[in-house]
Amino acid sequence: MKQETITTGRTVAAATAAAEQYFNVSADRLQIEILAEPKKGFLGFGEAPAKIRAIYEQTPVDLAVAFIKTLVTNMGIDADITVGDTDAGKRISVNGDGASILIGHHGETLDQLQYLVNLAANKKDGEDDDREYTRISLDVEGYRTKREDTLRSLARRMASRVLRTHRSVTLEPMPAYERRIIHSEIQTIEGVTTHSIGAENTRRVVISEDFYDDEEEEGADEE
Repeated sequence: MKQETITTGRTVAAATAAAEQYFNVSADRLQIEILAEPKKGFLGFGEAPAKIRAIYEQTPVDLAVAFIKTLVTNMGIDADITVGDTDAGKRISVNGDGASILIGHHGETLDQLQYLVNLAANKKDGEDDDREYTRISLDVEGYRTKREDTLRSLARRMASRVLRTHRSVTLEPMPAYERRIIHSEIQTIEGVTTHSIGAENTRRVVISEDFYDDEEEEGADEE
């Protein structure tokens, strides 16, 4: 999404600084077009400021951060928002007093917010907008990292039980990204395998020995 403004100043640098303040970004994020050079004038007459047009193109991450800032401000939450990289895209982390309310029961609220954040970030600005989709992961108070550690530990414990008892274990329903963590961890353990059963919100991971009957794997994930 492109935005533009026209600013003036005693110098081009001053006009650029005004544009930086207007968009709250550094000059390297702006496209600057000089509309008029400053004129000194004579005896106070004929003096004219520099005039520039500044164009700011927001990235998907910019749009996502703006969405989150608006949300936490409206909720009265004093939070720090940081952006980092992940293997699949970008991660936006929210930390601060009261921010934990954004997590919800078992991360349900966080999952819903993440969905909305991705919608806001990847909204097309007309038919000519050919930007690639940017996948954004939203984390609050380190919940995602802690949850991932918990899930990997759970996967190892259940794999050990399966190998000890020779009986399959069915886990509680989980969202797709959590099921992928379980699948990934089980792949590192010899002698066990996974598949999923159920549909939509009731989809569960089943951990079993690796000679599990293929005929019973009709519900396997395509994750």
